[in-house]
Amino acid sequence: MLPLYIALPVLNESENLPDFLACMKKQELHDFELVVCVNNYEWWWDDEEKRSLCQDNQKSINLLKHEKEISIQIIDCSSRGKGWLKKKGGVGMARKTALDFIARKVNDEAVLVSMDADTDYPRDYLLKIVTYFQEHPNYSGLSLPYYHPLTGIAERDRLLLRYELYMRYYALNMIRIHNPYRYTALGSAMAFPAWAYRKAGGLTPVKSGEDFYFLQKLVKVGEIGYTADTQVYPSARLSDRVLFGTGPALIKGQKGDWSSYPFYPSSFFDDVEQTFALFPVLYQNDVPTPMDDFLKYQFRDNDLWGPLRRNYKDRKNFVKACMNKVDGLRILQYLRWRFGNQLPDNKGVLVNYILRHASGITIPSALRDFGQYGFEAATIDQLNALRDFIFRWEMQSRSEKVQ
Repeated sequence: MLPLYIALPVLNESENLPDFLACMKKQELHDFELVVCVNNYEWWWDDEEKRSLCQDNQKSINLLKHEKEISIQIIDCSSRGKGWLKKKGGVGMARKTALDFIARKVNDEAVLVSMDADTDYPRDYLLKIVTYFQEHPNYSGLSLPYYHPLTGIAERDRLLLRYELYMRYYALNMIRIHNPYRYTALGSAMAFPAWAYRKAGGLTPVKSGEDFYFLQKLVKVGEIGYTADTQVYPSARLSDRVLFGTGPALIKGQKGDWSSYPFYPSSFFDDVEQTFALFPVLYQNDVPTPMDDFLKYQFRDNDLWGPLRRNYKDRKNFVKACMNKVDGLRILQYLRWRFGNQLPDNKGVLVNYILRHASGITIPSALRDFGQYGFEAATIDQLNALRDFIFRWEMQSRSEKVQ
């Protein structure tokens, strides 16, 4: 069995940690080490509004110190004199600190699992991950499926379902066009071997989206898996501790602002597919691609492919270099650029996509209800039924088209 290590960032999680630890004790695979980075900014200790977070972290440290059934390594970046400096910190730095600690002491084949304390994991989760990398030793990472449990609070569940439908629609399009950056990035749902973590240069401790940027780096290292017959169940809490992700999306959605999460027309993803399909042709000479105008604007350069031709003398490495250049971030930027300031038809785009692309899949009556009422007026049951349909569709697509 491959050695397994878990990296866990902790901030204000004393209420969630008991359930998380109980979840870890129920795992079918028991041989693992948990590395926890408990963290906050040093200046929070002297701020009346923030001090309670530091105090909560001390509860977490005490709880972890008294845990006897699990092997735990605590990295204290919380206590007075040990907190982050103002320009260094956040969940990205905490996750990196835990992962770097593990990477320094393990061999190449060790498996590193990134988790969050507010997420529920099935009993087979760790075992499925280790088994996956035993069967795929050359894979550089694994981006696992997710499913947000409903809270029973109607307003929050409506926000959550709106955001999750956006994420799944995006993922379905990326899977459909066979794009290498088709993952959905969740820090609570990714794993990778130590050799890949080191080869990718480790996790970059950005303020938000450290999971997105790191998985992007892993794609450039090697093949990433997208399903392992298990999934995570993240919480739906409203959180502003990061700049984007589920928590901030729900907060913006609560204010009626979904401008950062439109349902981009599927034809935009077709442009990306056509551009990637032309990379082998571009090895010989320049040909127009649908993304040319954006890429020239983005890179401030009219000669997009010439430098790559000069640096890479065979077609395979040239194509890889093109994929590295037009990465997941550039694709998202292109979609936003192409979309511009037009008014979104989110309901229409989603309904039309399902009707066009869900061939061979029984479409639920919830789609008719959603087409009539939309995100704001459909019932939670109707939205949830639509979410479950798209979830099953995504899982089938991950399994059939990716693995």
